[in-house]
Amino acid sequence: MSNICAICDKRPQVGNFVSNANNRTKRWIYPNVHVIRFRLKGQANVYRGAVCTKCLKAGKIEKVV
Repeated sequence: MSNICAICDKRPQVGNFVSNANNRTKRWIYPNVHVIRFRLKGQANVYRGAVCTKCLKAGKIEKVV
């Protein structure tokens, strides 16, 4: 599953693990996305895709049950 939001195009970022000795190793930071059926505001078409929880809470889409 791709970790890219279909609405805001949020995608994984690269960061660092930082130890107590200040050693740095690469890590991935993934967005919180869920595959759901949704409808864009004001449209009748139903889509299926990965949507981040920030877009869900902001009301950018309507969840179709």
